[in-house]
Amino acid sequence: MSLFNLTGKTAIVTGTSTGLGKGMALGLAEAGADTVLVDYVSSDETAGEVRALGRKAITIVADLISIKPIQSIIDDTIRVFGKVDILVNNAGIIRRMPAIDFSEQDWDEVMAINSKTVFFFCQAAARDMMKRKQGKIINIASLLAFQGGIIVPSYSASKGAAAQVTKALANEWAPHGINVNAIAPGYMATNNTKALREDPVRSKSILDRIPASRWGTPEDLKGAAVFLASRASDYVNGHVLVVDGGWMAR
Repeated sequence: MSLFNLTGKTAIVTGTSTGLGKGMALGLAEAGADTVLVDYVSSDETAGEVRALGRKAITIVADLISIKPIQSIIDDTIRVFGKVDILVNNAGIIRRMPAIDFSEQDWDEVMAINSKTVFFFCQAAARDMMKRKQGKIINIASLLAFQGGIIVPSYSASKGAAAQVTKALANEWAPHGINVNAIAPGYMATNNTKALREDPVRSKSILDRIPASRWGTPEDLKGAAVFLASRASDYVNGHVLVVDGGWMAR
C-alpha cells in the first residue's frame, strides 16, 4: 500500500465545498495528504473533516471564473506548506439551454472556468513542480469529453478541451517528472445533476443504461484520485480515466 501513500504531500483541490471535490479532497487526506481547499464559497466543513483525519487543511475562497486568483492560491500554498505536489482541477459549472438559444455569456462563463482556468492553474502549479521534477495534476473531465450530451453545448466543449489539454500538457511535462491525467466521472449525484435526477423520465433513461444501476457518488472518485496522485501512477501520462459505473461500455 506504500505506492498509494500520500503522507507529506500537499494537494490543492478546487470546488471543495461539496460534491466531487469534497469527496476527492477527503480521499487524498485519508491517504495522508495535507490539503488546500478552494471554492467560491466556504469549504470550512470539508476542512473540519480533513482535520478530523489528522491532516492539515487551509481554505481559500476564490471565484475561478477568472484566472486572477490562481497565482495567489499557489503562493499561499507554498507559504503554508512549502510546495505544491498535487493539483486537482475540479471546479466547474454547467448551463443547460438548447443550442439554438444559448447565450454568449453562458458560453463564455462555462468555457472560462471549465477550460481556461484549468489550463492556467496547471501552468502555475507546474512551475513549482518543475523545481523538484515531480508532481501530479488531475483534471476533471466528463463523459461529455467523448459524447455530445443534450442541451449542454458549452459544457461538452469545455470538458472536451479539459481532456485534450490534459494530453497536450502530459506530452510536454512528462520529461519534467509531472504526470498530467484526467478523471471523467459518469452520472454522479451532485448539485450539477439535480435537475436530471428530479426528472423521472430522464433519470430512468440514464439509470437503465448504467450497468451498475445507480448514480455515482463523491466517494466513488476517491480511489481514482488517490491512484493518479500517488506513486502508483508514475508511468501513467495523458490518460482520461473513466469512472462511470460502466456507462461507456454499454
